[in-house]
Amino acid sequence: MDLLPDSPRLRSDSTSSSTSQSSRSKTLLRQRLSQLMTCIEDLSSDDEAGEEVSRTLDEAFQLCGRLLPTDAFRLHLVTWNVATAEPPEDVTSLLQLNDQPPIDLYVIGLQEVNSTPMKFISDLMAEDSWSHLFMDTLGPKGFVKVTSVRMQGLLLLVFAKMMHLPFIRNSQTTYTRTGIFGYWGNKGAVSVRFSFYGHMVCFLNCHLAAHMHNALQRVDEFEHILETQDFDISDTPLVLDHKVVFWFGDLNFRIEDHGLHFVRSSINGGRLNLLWSKDQLIMMKKKEPFLQEFEEGPLNFKPTYKFDRKADTYDTSSSKTWLGLNGKKRKPAWTDRILWRIKPTSLPSGEEEEEEEEEGDDEKASTFTDNGQDEYPILVTQNTYTSVMSYGVSDHKPVIGNFTLELRKCYDTQLVHVTPVGEWSADQNALLTYTILEDFMSSTWDWIGLYKVGFKSASDYETFVWVRENELPEVNEVIEKSVDKNEIPLLSEEYVLGYYSTNLNSIVGLSDNFQILESKRAAVEGLVPKDINGINN
Repeated sequence: MDLLPDSPRLRSDSTSSSTSQSSRSKTLLRQRLSQLMTCIEDLSSDDEAGEEVSRTLDEAFQLCGRLLPTDAFRLHLVTWNVATAEPPEDVTSLLQLNDQPPIDLYVIGLQEVNSTPMKFISDLMAEDSWSHLFMDTLGPKGFVKVTSVRMQGLLLLVFAKMMHLPFIRNSQTTYTRTGIFGYWGNKGAVSVRFSFYGHMVCFLNCHLAAHMHNALQRVDEFEHILETQDFDISDTPLVLDHKVVFWFGDLNFRIEDHGLHFVRSSINGGRLNLLWSKDQLIMMKKKEPFLQEFEEGPLNFKPTYKFDRKADTYDTSSSKTWLGLNGKKRKPAWTDRILWRIKPTSLPSGEEEEEEEEEGDDEKASTFTDNGQDEYPILVTQNTYTSVMSYGVSDHKPVIGNFTLELRKCYDTQLVHVTPVGEWSADQNALLTYTILEDFMSSTWDWIGLYKVGFKSASDYETFVWVRENELPEVNEVIEKSVDKNEIPLLSEEYVLGYYSTNLNSIVGLSDNFQILESKRAAVEGLVPKDINGINN
């Protein structure tokens, strides 16, 4: 029985940790109240005092409002070195599909996906087996693949609830090779960035250099990745320009000094805290300022490497050396990690911040400063940080991080309103209308897809129509398009229309769900039983 303690909830926001934010919030509010009391004492007339009291209280309430986001979203993040294995049959427990409250975003980062030349070429022609598994599992649950990026064995997938698709914009992907002098993609990073309700977020899936002695090389590789990965957007060209960055993957940091016997006995005895001080990443964070900007929950789960395949036992093999002699067993390590960073801001001039240092297991939240002026704050709370020991296809165990993103939306209106007109069936041509609600980089290459509810990605449409080709529409102009009846499904099911923007690489408008009626042709073509005198044949 696992006696390890539960991971505590850690929270940070777009400018600070929960502890730091609370302290600064109280300081700022005390300042406002002090100003209020001074005003009351200095003013000679009740009317003047009343006006000043009202104004100062308004400022205080506005400050409180800025510090309290209004919407909460759940993010479930997975990192797993799959060691070229084929996926298991079921990933339900990995994705925690029955979790409450329900998940809004899934981000899945894999390392060492099978990338032999023939396998890699076949995957380029069709989705790889891992992507298929996650799409087939999440699609029926209402999740749509937003985007994906792959570099050799590195794969990053992002899924979102269908309702969020119009508010995920400016999606871009990139990658950086670091393995074999940067010419081969066996090591490096892939990343996805996008705007989520106006908040710029970036997800970075890394596989860094292996072996105990390469701790400094791993730090150098990560710094190189941060400096070289860039995106084609002016306000967030680099990874660290984003408001929130999640950094995860097989980071390959090991446990120094302690011998194999001590490490294993500490794990078996549930004394994981004895190993934290010698974890290379924790040690490096104390030395490298740029690493200190990244937060990580406590390592209250067993090291995730190296296991015997299809077992819960650590490495029992005796690897062969170049001379054919038996080598040492791999010492367990927390190679697989999830960290996050909130973009720092500065305090207002003239104000000072009292820094708080936390001792112990490096369970440190952000130490960023807060100017109290962010109109659209975002808070990140880590709910779960653990491994899932039940999966044995790899010599690594998957690690999951469950987060709550509390934010104030920068916008909550779709860019395009699209709707079906009248009843739809394959017995006649159908009509739809779309209206641009806000000026954006629309294009005559944009299109509107017909999707069966439960669709897996933007390309998983039943049919599509191009938007008006002769000219771009004006804002609030209602445009009608026809859908050929031969392109409409014959059977009755629930569908949705989605406007896809080629410039924003995302669906920016969704209709309400609607029912397509069963066509008379369905029975003729043998898709449904014929009804003769009230009896189905």
